[in-house]
Amino acid sequence: MPKPVPNLVSDDGPPIRLIRADNPSPLTGPGTNTYLLGMGEVAVIDPGPDLDGHFAALMRALQPGERVSHILLTHAHLDHSALVPRLADATGAEVLAFGPADSGRSATMQGLAAQGLSGGEGADPGFAPDCQLADGARLTVGGWEVEALHLPGHMGCHLGFAVADVLFSGDHVMGWSTTLVSPPDGDMAAYMASLHRLTSRGWRRMYPGHGPSVDDPAGRLAALIAHRLAREAAIVAALQRGPATATGVAEQVYTDILRHLLPAAARNVLAHLIDLTDRGLARPDPGPLATAIFHAC
Repeated sequence: MPKPVPNLVSDDGPPIRLIRADNPSPLTGPGTNTYLLGMGEVAVIDPGPDLDGHFAALMRALQPGERVSHILLTHAHLDHSALVPRLADATGAEVLAFGPADSGRSATMQGLAAQGLSGGEGADPGFAPDCQLADGARLTVGGWEVEALHLPGHMGCHLGFAVADVLFSGDHVMGWSTTLVSPPDGDMAAYMASLHRLTSRGWRRMYPGHGPSVDDPAGRLAALIAHRLAREAAIVAALQRGPATATGVAEQVYTDILRHLLPAAARNVLAHLIDLTDRGLARPDPGPLATAIFHAC
C-alpha cells in the first residue's frame, strides 16, 4: 500500500499539495497558500514570502526524486513572489508569470501611475519572470495541462491557472474575504470583467492565494459580483448626499469594519470612484485622485 503524501489536499483530479506560509495578517488571512501541482514533475504555484521556515516546509513537501520543473506566479505581490529567487536558485526551475509587477495595467491605470498614484500594497518591483505567459497560454506539468488565464483586477499582471475544472485563483477569488482593489495596481472595471469572465466556465473548485478552497465557485462568483454592485450603489448614494473624498465615502459605506482597516477600505472606494468617473457617474475636483473630492454626476 503506497504511503500517504504529506500536505495532499486533492487527489480527485490533479494532485495538489498545500503549504501555508506563516504570515497571517488582516490582508493575508491565515497566511499565503503555496501549492505543489503534480507528482514526480511538479509546478510550484505562488512560492510565497521569503521566510526560512516556509522555504524549508516547501522543500520537505517534495517526495524523494521529485523535480520542480516550473514556478508559476499568479501576481507580483511580495507575499506571493518574494521566495521566487531562492526557490529558482535551489531547483533550477523556470519562472513563469504574466510579467513584471506593473504589467497588464489598463490605459487609465497607466495614466494614474504616471501621475504618481501608488497602490501601496506590497508590489514586488524587482520581479521579472523567465518567460511571460499570455492569456490562454498552455503548458504541461506531470501530465496535466495548465492554462493561464489573465484575470486583471486585484493587479494588472494577475493570472489564474486552470487545470481541467479546477482553478488556482490567486487573490482574485477567495472564500474567506473579498479582494482588495487598490489603484493603480488594482482596477475595479477590470476586476468586475474578470469575475464575469470566470462565470462562463463550470468550475468544480478554486484554490485561492489565502484561506480555504472555494468549493462552490459559481455561488462565490455570484456573491462577489453582487457584493461589488451593492458597494457601488452605496458609494453613488453617498455622493448624492454630498461631495466627499474616498476616505470620507469609506467612512459612510464601511460601517462594519475595524478602524485600522479603513485605509484599505478607502482604496477599494477609490477604485470604485475611478470606475464611476470613467463611466460619467462621478466627477473629481482637480488634484491627486487619492485626496480628490468626488461629486455625483
